[in-house]
Amino acid sequence: MSLQSISDYLDDISLSRRRGTKNSDIFYSQLPTSDQGFTDAQFLVPAQTIPWKAIVLASMLLVVGTSLLVFGCMVVTGHIVLQYSDRMWPMVILGALMFIPGAYHVRIAYYAYKKVPGFSFDDIPEFE
Repeated sequence: MSLQSISDYLDDISLSRRRGTKNSDIFYSQLPTSDQGFTDAQFLVPAQTIPWKAIVLASMLLVVGTSLLVFGCMVVTGHIVLQYSDRMWPMVILGALMFIPGAYHVRIAYYAYKKVPGFSFDDIPEFE
């Protein structure tokens, strides 16, 4: 065996599997020796995972933010009478701060579920 074939064999072994990570089921494929500019592996679309924790958190933000906004606005406008109605402005601000990111991420999740072009579950951050 020549030194080149031994080197190629060792390269095949070292690239065959990702080492030192949690996911040991991820495989690499060796690039062809003749460069044509494209490989088949670059056109494979990986399976999409749904970030359930992030969607549940976004839904909770949307529900709590909406309820805080509605309740705070009703107190500020006088539909609900409280003794200290001037303290409801922080509730309106907190509701807006919770509503905006919740509505944004739930919208992305809905459009990704409906498979609207340009939307993907990869746009939603995952929590580990």
